[in-house]
Amino acid sequence: MPENLFKVSAEEHILPGNRSCQGCGLSLAYRYILKALGKNTILTLPASCLTVLHGLYPITSVGIPCLNCTFASTAASASGIVAGLSAINRSDITVCAIAGDGGTFDIGIQALSGAAERGTNFIYICYDNEGYMNTGTQRSSATPIGALTTTTPILTKQQNKKDMMKIMEGHDLPYLATASPAFPTDIHDKVAKAKGIMGTRYIQIATPCPPGWIFPPKDTVAIGRLAVETGVTVLYEIEDGKLRFTGRSKTLAEKGTRKPVADFIKRQGRFRKMSAEQLEKFQQGVDRKWVECLRRAGG
Repeated sequence: MPENLFKVSAEEHILPGNRSCQGCGLSLAYRYILKALGKNTILTLPASCLTVLHGLYPITSVGIPCLNCTFASTAASASGIVAGLSAINRSDITVCAIAGDGGTFDIGIQALSGAAERGTNFIYICYDNEGYMNTGTQRSSATPIGALTTTTPILTKQQNKKDMMKIMEGHDLPYLATASPAFPTDIHDKVAKAKGIMGTRYIQIATPCPPGWIFPPKDTVAIGRLAVETGVTVLYEIEDGKLRFTGRSKTLAEKGTRKPVADFIKRQGRFRKMSAEQLEKFQQGVDRKWVECLRRAGG
């Protein structure tokens, strides 16, 4: 699935003005998500940074129908929309649920797991900015070890990040993928592919957040690229149980030239209190994940 800008629609579904932060990685990812989905889509999302981007009723910056729901019920609301469309025989509309890591890894995991186990026919996208960024950068189970948040202000987070991809793969889904806004056409290709598959599809996008991760807004794409170059973010897709590297991660897997995790860590203020032991544990975790991906991909 090569990245190809000529496959990306020129039509824009986000208006020029919105309320997202300067340098927001989510806004870049969302632009390409919507290009891949197209107008014949119904979105649903909980209280989140994405709600802020959409704007306050009756004004919105997004030109695709969207249902706002409670924090815990993103997948449940998507399931309801799917049922409603089925009742009126509208199989031509894509249902897409989008939530952050707080609304996916933590608060929304029950509804998501239930829908995934049933195989409900919608796309679920998690934009993973590794914390509750909309409410002031609180710790989530997606926050990596050694990171500072407003709820880990002194000792930093002591636990590793939850592996949500493994949890979702345990539901025997037909399609899962990871992505990064630093490689937007990779996002576009994966969402477009998911659109043509039946059942519950899950895509997790590693989304740099300037105010939460503490780096200059101009560096969003650079930070996202570093995450991939170091293996902190691995770009891949899993279809019918088969893992396949995509984009830059495919090149890294072939050449074996990953950068050290420290290159990613030192560019972010949230890791300024990270200990040497935590950095080593972080690197070891990244290495284990990389080796596992290589093994599964047949490398």
